[in-house]
Amino acid sequence: MSAYFKHDTVCVDEGCTIGEGTKIWHFSHIMSGCVIGSGCNLGQNVMVASGGIIGNNVKIQNNVSIYSGVVCEDYVFLGPSVTFTNVINPRSHVDRKNEFRRTTVRRGATIGANSTIVCGNEIGEYAMVGAGSVVTHNVKPYALVAGNPARQIGWVSENGCRLNFDGEGIAVCPETGQEYRMDKDNVVRIK
Repeated sequence: MSAYFKHDTVCVDEGCTIGEGTKIWHFSHIMSGCVIGSGCNLGQNVMVASGGIIGNNVKIQNNVSIYSGVVCEDYVFLGPSVTFTNVINPRSHVDRKNEFRRTTVRRGATIGANSTIVCGNEIGEYAMVGAGSVVTHNVKPYALVAGNPARQIGWVSENGCRLNFDGEGIAVCPETGQEYRMDKDNVVRIK
């Protein structure tokens, strides 16, 4: 018996690693050489290419492709039809596989439905990318970004709640009571 679940329509190539408790749904393709952690949920029509890396407890909604060079750390959420790129200047007649750029989505980050992440960028820990955004630069940890191109419009807690900082640069998550501090235009959680 397998340590993970896959729907009968899923194609899993030999030579990939899939963690215990992961579920992979209809019409997905898991290619040789990729790594998928434990406790993940991959929706319908998800493709993970060779060299794609997915951490533990990652949720990937329908119609997402994780190309070579894309790394999603633990507890990442990818909304439906999120798009990653891996080459800055693609041309059908020019082989640029040696120009793939790494894209990293850090722990706990959320990328909203129909967003596009241009390769070579990093989405910081617990950052939130609004639906339909086009990310063309790095996103800071806990930052809330939206638009085309994506621009920072605020800050969020680890639970995804909007943070409002007081005059002393302190904010409290309304759901958890966790405190955050503004430190030179960066946000850090107070432990």
